[in-house]
Amino acid sequence: MSATPSSSTAGFFQALPALPPQYTSSDVNSTTNQTSDTSPADDKVLARILDLYLPSKKATVTSHLHRVARVALDPRVLAHATDAETNHPVLRSLTTFGQENRNDPLWTTSGWQRLKEIGYAEGVVAVAYSQSPELAHINKRVYEFGLGHLWYVTGTMTGCPMSMTDGAATLLSKHLRDADGDQPGRVRVCEEAYRRLTSRDPKYAWTSGQWMTERSGGSDVSGTETLATRLTAAQIARDEEEGRGEDAVGMPLGPWKIDGFKWFSSATDSEMAVLLARTENGLSAFYMPMRRRKGNRLAAANIVNLEAPPETELNGVRIQRLKNKLGTKSLPTAELELRGARAWLIGTEGRGVAEIAAVLNITRLYTAAGSVGNWSRGLAICRAYSQVRKVRGGLLQDNPAHLRWMAEETVKYHAAAHFTFFGVALQGALEQSHGAVAVNTKAADLVPSDKTEIALLLRLLLPVMKAQVSVASVGGLRQCMECLGGVGYCENNEDGGLLNVAKIYRDNLVNPIWEGTVSVMAEDVVRVLTDKRLGDGDVISNILAPWLQRVLASCNSVLKDEISVVRGRLEGLKNLIHGKSKHELLYRGREVLDHLEVVVSGTVLLYDATVNPSFVAQDIARRWVQLKSSNSSESERLLPWKDAVRVDKSIFLGTSDVATERLEKL
Repeated sequence: MSATPSSSTAGFFQALPALPPQYTSSDVNSTTNQTSDTSPADDKVLARILDLYLPSKKATVTSHLHRVARVALDPRVLAHATDAETNHPVLRSLTTFGQENRNDPLWTTSGWQRLKEIGYAEGVVAVAYSQSPELAHINKRVYEFGLGHLWYVTGTMTGCPMSMTDGAATLLSKHLRDADGDQPGRVRVCEEAYRRLTSRDPKYAWTSGQWMTERSGGSDVSGTETLATRLTAAQIARDEEEGRGEDAVGMPLGPWKIDGFKWFSSATDSEMAVLLARTENGLSAFYMPMRRRKGNRLAAANIVNLEAPPETELNGVRIQRLKNKLGTKSLPTAELELRGARAWLIGTEGRGVAEIAAVLNITRLYTAAGSVGNWSRGLAICRAYSQVRKVRGGLLQDNPAHLRWMAEETVKYHAAAHFTFFGVALQGALEQSHGAVAVNTKAADLVPSDKTEIALLLRLLLPVMKAQVSVASVGGLRQCMECLGGVGYCENNEDGGLLNVAKIYRDNLVNPIWEGTVSVMAEDVVRVLTDKRLGDGDVISNILAPWLQRVLASCNSVLKDEISVVRGRLEGLKNLIHGKSKHELLYRGREVLDHLEVVVSGTVLLYDATVNPSFVAQDIARRWVQLKSSNSSESERLLPWKDAVRVDKSIFLGTSDVATERLEKL
């Protein structure tokens, strides 16, 4: 026998898949500091989304996205991600001799810290708050979430504190013009916190935690047992005399004292937190710095080295233990005991739930967008793998059954991405204006011009996006793991962790749970449907349906069958909710979510395929709508199966050939 046995160094070796950048801009000038890498964009739907929502003059945005797409694949950056993923946070609650460690009980890796710094510098939060004239007619939310889409998978869960930072900045921005009232110094403190939350300077910028969850209720905050008590002037004076009257950056601490226990607190290494606590007038929202200065001021003034930073300690916070989670292991999530934590009341006492809604709106949008970003990377790995993996003498990228499977998964991803970025665009239009961000774009007829309509659409659809997209992405990433076979099931942190689909899957599993489960989102939607103050008492008939019919009327008649299906699903939604009690709607809540996802995702896909027409985009819209049609069947496919395989390949790999181009012309 002449065959040679394989060994650890000889025999067949799988070629390493190479991931191309997710986005490539045509606006990049290679004579500038930009990289000259103009390899084709791997994520075709992101390019379409940017083309849909941004004006023609958008080089400031697209050249930045181009660069970040390459930063996310830089081996030096991926080394930080591997460090954060393999060396998890550690709690050192006691000093050497057993005293409580109030100084530095939480340890995180340098990789985690460096990833946060890169996020600050790239403005993954800050661009949404930029006052640059260059961005006056750019939807800054689309810009911001485009950056996040490219960065957060490599950023390995630093997107979580960034999302809460964004939510906290949104909340504080609503109160920057409030007077001090009975909290002297509050305006100055909030302004400083806001500047730090929206800064791109890693030495100055902050992230924020979000502390709502308690043992009693999870998403139900009605059982909050954390109490806030107003300090007396004498108590405040005593703290100041003892050198505990300022936060870590020298700003005065608030006049409220917080005591209680928070059961699930993400981003425990942040510099501040927004939290709920109960006062005599009900649940209220508070801003709390994480650290305070300690020691006598006079003693501090006698320090020889005046450049040494002041000594600080935790601001009445005791980190009891870190959560041992299935995923998101690089992210320090903890149980926290608060004892005498000094804080500032935000807004009106007793209106905490309404105040926190501003934070939740942003973080829920991040949950959907993070799910889409994770899914995007998973499919990118599948494409790269399919182009090098040989099975039975041929590459996977030429296997018809494989292409059909992956094309269907890609169609689902495109629908989720379009649905999510529609929500992102609505948020941007709400914060800026239709005239500023939509008039000179292809989305002019997609994004409503009336802010009341925008706000109500967003209020209705945001929980749908959060629920449906996060669940769909879990299923999608499981398919991506299967695509790689045994390699997909393994934790692969070699090669910068680029092929670690299992890690992405584990991290993504939190998204249907964090910030409210699917059932909680369904309850939220039912709350909107039954609120007689919204949309003249009928949000579906008076807000959603007119928008949908207006958009569908502008769509290409080539897609008339699919337009008819979407309209039929709208009627099905109306029939589902008509005459139903709130209790029955809650019982059917997940059906309601399904209908809303289909009608909106289908409408946006059909619109995109109209304003930026291509055969592949139209076929994606067709497939999604027919996939969700109650009457769909394989016999409804319009193409012979061999032609369908060619389109499958174009959808999945983003490539084209002569035969596909022929179909394009038909």
